[in-house]
Amino acid sequence: MTSASPNEEILRFGVFELNLRAGELHKSGRKVKLQVLPVRILAILLEMAGQVVTREELREKLWPADTFVDFEHSLNTAIAKLRRALNDEAEKPRFIETLPRRGYRFVGSVAESLPAPHELRASTAPAADLVGGTFVLCDENSSNFLSLPVDDVTLTEKEKLEAAKDDLGLSLLFAARRVLLVHRGTRVKVLKALSASSCWEVRILEGEFTGETALVPLKCLRQAADEGT
Repeated sequence: MTSASPNEEILRFGVFELNLRAGELHKSGRKVKLQVLPVRILAILLEMAGQVVTREELREKLWPADTFVDFEHSLNTAIAKLRRALNDEAEKPRFIETLPRRGYRFVGSVAESLPAPHELRASTAPAADLVGGTFVLCDENSSNFLSLPVDDVTLTEKEKLEAAKDDLGLSLLFAARRVLLVHRGTRVKVLKALSASSCWEVRILEGEFTGETALVPLKCLRQAADEGT
């Protein structure tokens, strides 16, 4: 049985641990087989523990506006799988409470293990030391995902759409994979700095977008634990 590194971001509740970086659930140190959608729902509920997360909020976080999916069935199925994995019951919830016609609320006690304080942020390192280095994605707002444009043209377009609050336009960028929704804690390798912006070009080293390149603000890069301090 292996234990998680203290430098990984872990949410603990009862005998369970959710590794946000790996997107994996463990029970008493053993990995629980669980599909991606239930894991993402669990991460959202844990992040907002004690608060009501409406079904509409889950839809907006999990599916782009132009995605054609049987939302009600998909969400109900994912919640059912999540409850089975947690050995939880809707009638007597220990973790996930259902609020009829509203949504869900995580009612358990959550403990968070964050990266050690001495871990180096990319913004504190000399620029020459960044290229070729391995970092993990972080977010000062504690969001579980970062939206990363694939090039500087998309970056400019994304900023314009966000300023105009054009959700449809943003959804099209996601659908075309011009903006990637990447999990916080994902490992990336820095390739180069972009002189026209404050972003760095990185190659994604794990997860759904392994091998693809994207742009990341300097403040969202933290040195990986195995790179030293």
